Amino acid sequence: MHSYLEFEKPVADIEGKIQELRALAGEDGEAVNVDSEIDRLKTKSSQTLQDLYAKLTPWQKTLVARHPDRPHAVAYIAGLIEDFTPLAGDRKFAEDAALIAGIGRFRGQSVAVLAQEKGHDTETRLKHNFGMVRPEGYRKAVRVMEMAERFGLPLITFVDTSGAYPGRGAEERGQSEAIARSTDVGLGLGTPSVSVVIGEGGSGGAIAIATANKVLMMEHAIYSVISPEGAASILWRDSAKAQDAATALKITAQDLKQLGVIDDIIKEPVGGAHRAREIVIDNAGKAIESALKELAGLSPDEIRKQRREKFIAIGRTLS
Repeated sequence: MHSYLEFEKPVADIEGKIQELRALAGEDGEAVNVDSEIDRLKTKSSQTLQDLYAKLTPWQKTLVARHPDRPHAVAYIAGLIEDFTPLAGDRKFAEDAALIAGIGRFRGQSVAVLAQEKGHDTETRLKHNFGMVRPEGYRKAVRVMEMAERFGLPLITFVDTSGAYPGRGAEERGQSEAIARSTDVGLGLGTPSVSVVIGEGGSGGAIAIATANKVLMMEHAIYSVISPEGAASILWRDSAKAQDAATALKITAQDLKQLGVIDDIIKEPVGGAHRAREIVIDNAGKAIESALKELAGLSPDEIRKQRREKFIAIGRTLS
């Protein structure tokens, strides 16, 4: 049973009627035949869902990107990276479970992996700090990026965070410097890098591991300098205007592809990634493989030049 978002209520109502009919058929000793009605309702449910997702607003896409059942980084790593070996700690302060780092094999090729993990239930969300990375997480990212450079490993990153952790302790340990350093190292890598925004790409917390040669986004992911709620609070002193902010910020994959901020959009099934996890993860794998093939054969200097020109072009486009 799916967890329905507020705007999906028409679909939830139809699915509820289907469950009622199935229960009725099961309770009736003479086995009332409701198959034809169930089939009709299934068709109606599918069409209603398709109609809803054909015209999602930026705010509705935000809700889909945050859906609790959406596949998170651990699912992408499990589905795409073979022999994954996690690496822990920043060698300076502590381990940060909000950022998963390690090495493994992607379709036969050795790679380094960085991924922000939100968690899927209370226990794992607390463990991973809801995907909000602390300074030690970004310093761990730098350590793994430098290792990738040393051994010539392509870098794959999975972005999914509402933003870097804003707590006092994180600021005391140099959050801004850690984010800036991670961003800088990512920009200067001589190995190919591909980043995929799988859910939320929030502010500097996202860009710190997304300064890649190729930046991809899931169809219903979002990527922004600030959350819609945060922007609404600053601009209008009213977080209830988050829907207006979501539209103004141009946070959807479709807007960002048009603006040249991202390189490609990875298709999701009707109803979002949580409705067909295996298909979505496979689609992401194909997109990553294609992106890495485009970068194969380039020298370290050519890799850096391509990445540099990509981000300079974004500045020119948006200026």
